[in-house]
Amino acid sequence: MKLNNSKTINAWCMYDWANSVYAIVIKSSIFPVFYNTATQNAFDGDVVDFFGFQFVNTALYSFAISFSFLVVAILSPLLSGIADYSSTKKSYMKFFTYLGSLSCIGLFFFTGENVEWAIICSVLASIGYTGSIVFYNSFLPIIATPDKHDMVSARGFSLGYVGSILLLIANLICISNPQWFGLDSTALIARFSFLTVGLWWMGFAQITFNTLKEPKVVIDYSKSIIASGYREIIKVFNELKSQPILKYYLTSFFFYSMGVQTVMYMAASFGSKELNLPGNKLILTIIIINALAIIGSYAFAYLSKIRSNKSSLLIMLAIWVGICIYAYYVYTDYQFYILAFVVGLVMGGIQSLSRSTYAKIMPQETRDQASYFSFYDVTEKLAVVIGTFSYGFIEQWTGSMRNSTIALGLFFAVGIGFLLMVRIPSSLNSKNL
Repeated sequence: MKLNNSKTINAWCMYDWANSVYAIVIKSSIFPVFYNTATQNAFDGDVVDFFGFQFVNTALYSFAISFSFLVVAILSPLLSGIADYSSTKKSYMKFFTYLGSLSCIGLFFFTGENVEWAIICSVLASIGYTGSIVFYNSFLPIIATPDKHDMVSARGFSLGYVGSILLLIANLICISNPQWFGLDSTALIARFSFLTVGLWWMGFAQITFNTLKEPKVVIDYSKSIIASGYREIIKVFNELKSQPILKYYLTSFFFYSMGVQTVMYMAASFGSKELNLPGNKLILTIIIINALAIIGSYAFAYLSKIRSNKSSLLIMLAIWVGICIYAYYVYTDYQFYILAFVVGLVMGGIQSLSRSTYAKIMPQETRDQASYFSFYDVTEKLAVVIGTFSYGFIEQWTGSMRNSTIALGLFFAVGIGFLLMVRIPSSLNSKNL
């Protein structure tokens, strides 16, 4: 594939359009609200039965997400090492895409009582989504030069936000008008939205799959591909130990990702449980957040050009600390909307710039793109494991999500500390770092 080819870049960005509907509809808005309401109705309260064990419904969902990311964190280093060695990045990306999209379709059959089915499908959908991102991200240094990474990454996230907002609005209109379908309840229409996510994700992903091509590598079939995958991972790990820029950056990324990803997963649950906001208001808030995220992703990419990637990231992390402190004192609808407005501006920027910054500072001459990005993704996944587990544990222990927001603020503060330790050599200054 030619570097900076517009057709290839557009096709790569379309995967964000395809899979981001999971992140918005399933992860952040309709499913968490439906899950919370359906389980409360089915069990006459917040406590649900899961294979004979009792859990607070939202804490159980948080634990399930934590488990799914743990699975991906364990699998992705091996898979990406194999992908680099055998040139099968796209094949693994397809596998996880189909696993995730079919699991979203499976959520259609969740009615409230069958909590086990909902959790299993949620875990598999999360594994499919996060697993495919490992290989999707690894194509970025293959299709674009470092000076293009910020804007290409921002374009991908922006397309994802636009596509997910369109589908979310369509689903919200249908949910708000059950009489159009001769129904008295919105429950069945909400379940149909999970079906649309799976079909959208699977369908639009074909644009990416039909355009992206694997870089060819020479394979020694006399050796075990699995063993070679482990060797690739060990090699990259050893290389990372001698690269302080990457070490400090990944440590910072680890801590602040605990906060970012947990906020994305649990925001709707917070609004539903702590503020008793109705589903339509929550989903409208999610739409606003994602619309602002488009602006934020480009705004902070532009700021990184004027100042530096590091400065732009530090500004966003400082804002995130303020968000967590403010969230503890949110009690009204309007306070929640103000919170959502600020979250939207920094959410797109932090995701987009984190990915493009890593793509710049990783060794440009390596062919182990998937292995390097697997460390990035595993760092993020382990952060989500700890972040969501901590969030659920604190809620289960104290009985309030508000206490969990303080822990998230501490994660962001530690991330700032490690990012301040990142020293960029002058040879990389030309790459807007």
